[in-house]
Amino acid sequence: MAASYVSSKAVAFMIKHGSGIVSAGMKEEDLERLNLPLMSPEKEDDSSAPSFTITVDAKVGTSTGVSASDRAKTCLALSSPNSRAEDFNKPGHVFPLKYRNGGVLRRCGHTEASVDLLMLAGLQPVSVLSAIVDKEDGSMASMANLRKMALDHSIPIISITDLIRYRRKREKLVERTAISRLPTKWGLFQAYCYRSKLDGMEHIAIVKGDIGNGQDVLVRVHSECLTGDIFGSRRCDCGNQLDLAMQLIEKAGRGVIVYLRGHEGRGIGLGHKLQAYNLQDEGHDTVEANLELGFAADARDYGIGAQILRDIGIRTMRLMTNNPAKFTGLKGYGLAVVGRVPVLTPITEENKRYLEAKRIKMGHIYGSDLQPSLPEPLIKPSIDDKPEPRHLI
Repeated sequence: MAASYVSSKAVAFMIKHGSGIVSAGMKEEDLERLNLPLMSPEKEDDSSAPSFTITVDAKVGTSTGVSASDRAKTCLALSSPNSRAEDFNKPGHVFPLKYRNGGVLRRCGHTEASVDLLMLAGLQPVSVLSAIVDKEDGSMASMANLRKMALDHSIPIISITDLIRYRRKREKLVERTAISRLPTKWGLFQAYCYRSKLDGMEHIAIVKGDIGNGQDVLVRVHSECLTGDIFGSRRCDCGNQLDLAMQLIEKAGRGVIVYLRGHEGRGIGLGHKLQAYNLQDEGHDTVEANLELGFAADARDYGIGAQILRDIGIRTMRLMTNNPAKFTGLKGYGLAVVGRVPVLTPITEENKRYLEAKRIKMGHIYGSDLQPSLPEPLIKPSIDDKPEPRHLI
């Protein structure tokens, strides 16, 4: 609910039916004004987890800070534009959460969803939220339990996907800044440059042929990998995948590659990726190395890529990927994946363990278990085979 409308009764309800932890979703500028730093700033770039700041209690009108009344007063104080940093005790019993600019279009999280709803309602962008747990075993409540609770207490339910879809229809977070003819070693393409309104990052889309009605288009959403794409690193298969995608689209005569910058090392950045390489040389696999550095196994976000595809005119696509997470990462943006085209490239002694870890721990699909180095420079899956539709997103 809106923190500006919170009451002791409402907080008591949240404590009774929730996890007992009461959080407050807040925008970065309000957190800075109240001098509320993140508990773990090194994990700020991990989009898979919420960003907690240090906890707080309001100083005025509270006792221990833990009661429903005290926590309601703290939430009201957090929502007031007139509050100052010195109005709070730290640590406390309310958990502020940092909202990521762009909301659910940037991160598919409850913090972002709650603050987005308040802004859509024209209210102060500070939310109060609590996770709902099962009364019997304390696990996260199932949808069946949530529906029963909603019915019992006349509370509406929406999904974050609903909210993404609503905002996507009304907002645009990328702007097209340039289009240019781009002759390549594979053939002639058009290059589209896009700038993100969220962080100013520039991305590029390589387009072949007439997209027309946007149906059944061959698409590759490729994450930037400087070491693989430019320097030909054999630690990964990124450069070869990009080459193969260009080949397949040129052969098809119609298709799009969206090249997303800022995705180095599955979203951890170039420097951290090189640190992860050192850990891999010491025996960690690619997933363990990211985790050891304090990041998620995969911290990438595909929302900007989805908006770029929409702007180009894509509606249904045959997605060139070995990574099923890209299906769900595009969810809610009005795009349909009608088939998956595997992107199979040479397996070498240098990248075999890397590919094996992604297959086992991240669910990547290579068509079969890893085999010794492949005789052909590239395996070219047929672009004529059309699998049955698998995902509506």
